[in-house]
Amino acid sequence: MELTTIWFCLIAVLWIGYFVLEGFDFGVGMLLPVLARDDRERRVMINTIGPVWDGNEVWLLTAGGATFAAFPEWYATLFSGFYLPLFLILIALIVRGVAFEYRHQRPSVTWAGWWDRAVIFGSYVPAFLWGVAFANIVRGVPIDADFEFTGTVLTLLNPYGLLGGLVTLSLFVTHGAVFIALKTDGEIRGRARALALKTGVVAAVLAVVFLVWTQALTGNLATAVIFVLAALALVGGLGAAYVGREGLAFAGTFLAIGLAVAGLFVGLFPDVMPSSTDVANSLTTTNAAATPYTLKLMTIVAAVFTPIVVGYQAWTYWIFRKRISIHHIPAAH
Repeated sequence: MELTTIWFCLIAVLWIGYFVLEGFDFGVGMLLPVLARDDRERRVMINTIGPVWDGNEVWLLTAGGATFAAFPEWYATLFSGFYLPLFLILIALIVRGVAFEYRHQRPSVTWAGWWDRAVIFGSYVPAFLWGVAFANIVRGVPIDADFEFTGTVLTLLNPYGLLGGLVTLSLFVTHGAVFIALKTDGEIRGRARALALKTGVVAAVLAVVFLVWTQALTGNLATAVIFVLAALALVGGLGAAYVGREGLAFAGTFLAIGLAVAGLFVGLFPDVMPSSTDVANSLTTTNAAATPYTLKLMTIVAAVFTPIVVGYQAWTYWIFRKRISIHHIPAAH
């Protein structure tokens, strides 16, 4: 297998890891005003993702860095053409991170309330805009012969792109609700499970429409199989949530999101960013790639450090695996 293909697969794996992991902590943030009845329950919800949310963002940093190093032409066209939505995502992630760090710094409900709003904002914006961005990458955007994006931000707000945003938003909400049910105890656990079933139905309908549309645009036999497996995983996850098997439910939403993203990358290959202007202007794994020496060096570095990062993150999830409830939260700061 060529190094360009290997790095396309590795970047796909990094994005899959990012969406399945940060997807649920986006969902927890979005559900903060929906599931929690008071400040102690909001603190329970935030504590479910407290030890892991920043580790989940490592996948995004690594995916962006790997794209820059392995496919510089892809990185340049993507980040210049999608500048405004990616800038908004960056702002939202910064605001969200600051909110997690500052929320507990003062014993004031008003102070905590403003940071809660920052968490909600910082969760909704990337959850929606990542879907818009990836849908447009799959659909194709106007790119000229110099591999430069020639559209505007309005070009990205097409029906397929907006549907992609709603799909990631609804899937992450469901994923987050299932995670809360898995990680908490008491009344909030029951409310999270009930909400996951409701939002899961909406997510399933939107996802099926989006995947069928995607199959018609770029699909083949492999993507059809992957998309069917993704739909079955989501349905299975919702069924497990219905009977109270929260571990299986989380595995179902985890697999559904991972398989759906994998299907998008399989449909995209060998392109990395198709041109809607002229197919000859499309960026591919060949014309967007770095030099063979760079790819070889990156492969060696990745082989050494990837197991370390994955192992450390798995250890973190294992250490903080127990459920929490309001009984673990002091009444006052």
